Amino acid sequence: MLAVIKTGGKQYVVNPGQRIKIEKIEVEVGKEIVFNEVLLLENNGEVTLGTPFIEKAVVKGTVLTQDRYKKIIIFKYKSKKRSRVKNGHRQPFTEVKITEIK
Repeated sequence: MLAVIKTGGKQYVVNPGQRIKIEKIEVEVGKEIVFNEVLLLENNGEVTLGTPFIEKAVVKGTVLTQDRYKKIIIFKYKSKKRSRVKNGHRQPFTEVKITEIK
C-alpha cells in the first residue's frame, strides 16, 4: 500500500512503517497525527487519484521526535567591496512514523 500526502506545503510518498521528516508541527512526542490531505492511494495495483484530495482517505502516524537539522552556513561575499555576511540556520523538523493508511 502506498499513499501521497501533502503537509507543510510539500508532498511525500509514504508506506506503512516508514519514517519521514516533515516541516515542524506542534504535536507532542508519542502522540498520534492524522493527515487528511491524501492526493493518491495505491492498493494492490489499484490507483485512486484525488481531485485534489481523496475523500475519506486518512494516513495516520505517530510523532517520534521534534528536532532541528544540522546547521547550514550562509556566506555572502562581494569582491572588492569589503562586504561579507556570515549567517547560520537550523531548520526545525518533526519525525513521524507512518502507522496506518485507510
